[in-house]
Amino acid sequence: MKVAIVGASGAVGQEFLRLLDERNFPMDELVLFGSERSAGTKYTFKGKELTVKLLQHNDDFKDIDIAFTSAGAGTSKEFAEDITKYGCVMIDNSSAFRMDDDVPLVVPECNAEDALQRPRGIIANPNCTTIMMVVVLQPLENISHIKRIHVSSYQSASGAGAAAMAELQQQYKEIVETGEVKTIKKFAHQLAYNVIPQIDVFQPNGYTKEEMKMYNETRKIMHTDAKCSAMCVRVSSLRSHSESVWIETEKPISVEEAQKAIAAAPGCTLVDDPANLKYPMPLETAGKDDVFVGRVRKDLTDENGLTFWLSGDQIRKGAALNAVQIGEYLVEKKALPCFK
Repeated sequence: MKVAIVGASGAVGQEFLRLLDERNFPMDELVLFGSERSAGTKYTFKGKELTVKLLQHNDDFKDIDIAFTSAGAGTSKEFAEDITKYGCVMIDNSSAFRMDDDVPLVVPECNAEDALQRPRGIIANPNCTTIMMVVVLQPLENISHIKRIHVSSYQSASGAGAAAMAELQQQYKEIVETGEVKTIKKFAHQLAYNVIPQIDVFQPNGYTKEEMKMYNETRKIMHTDAKCSAMCVRVSSLRSHSESVWIETEKPISVEEAQKAIAAAPGCTLVDDPANLKYPMPLETAGKDDVFVGRVRKDLTDENGLTFWLSGDQIRKGAALNAVQIGEYLVEKKALPCFK
C-alpha cells in the first residue's frame, strides 16, 4: 500500500499527516507532493523524515494506490489525469469534480458504497459545511424523509485555509497593539470582532457559491429531492464551523426520537442539556472527530419541523478526516489497485 498527499504543506495536508498517523492507516510508504513553494520542505511521519516532492506532469503516481489531494480546484483539474492514469484512486478535497455525474461525492456515514463506482478513478470530498450537516441529517432521514432544509452557517477562519487563520490572529494582535486592523487580505472585510455574510462569490440568484454547494451537494450525497436553502456566514472563531439547521419531514419526528437517533448515529455526539447550559461550541469541538449536536427542538412554525444546532472541526471531519474515512472504506472493501 502506497499513499500520497498532494498539497502536504497546507492546513488540510498537515491534518492528513496527523490523521494517517493517529488512525494508523495501513500503508507501506507515504509520499508527499506540493508546489514549487513547498517542494523540498521536510516533515516527520512515524519517526521518518519525508521531503515534499514537486508535483509535476510525469509518472510519479504509477505505483501509488491512494492520493489525498488538497491543493485547490485548479491543481486538481490540471493533474487529475497524471494522478489516476495508472489506477491510483484520487480522493479530492477541492470543488473541482463534486458535481460531475461520473465522480461520486461521498460522506461515509451516508453513502460509502458510492465510492466503489468511480469511472474516472476520482472520489470527491464534499464541502465542509455540507459534510457536517448530512452526517446529522442521515439518521433523521432514516426516520422520516426530509423535504426541506434551511440552514445558517457560522464558519470559522479555517475554512479559508491556514493563511486565513493566521490573518485572524494577526488582526486581533493589531487591535491590541495599535487599536486598528491593517491586515485584510483573505477576506473581503475585517473578520476580527466581526461577522461577514459572504463565503465565496455571489451567483446571479443572490446566493453565494458556498450556499449553492449546500443545495446541490446535499441532494447528490443523500440521493434526495430535498431542497436546502442556506445562508453562509464567516465568523471570527478560528477552527470549527457551526450551523443552525431547520428541517421539515414527511411525518413528525419527536425531540426524543431525534435525540436518540443522533446519539446512536456514527460520527455524531449529542450534547443537549440546556438546563445545565450544555450545547456544542466551536471552542470545544475543535480538534475532535465527531459532529456535535444540541438544542434539538420542535419548530414552532411547522408541526413537521425540527431544528437543531451543530458544531464540528472544519479541518478534520469537514475535510481531511472525511477523506481518510473514504480511504479506510476502500481498504476494508479491498477496492484498491494493491488488492488486485
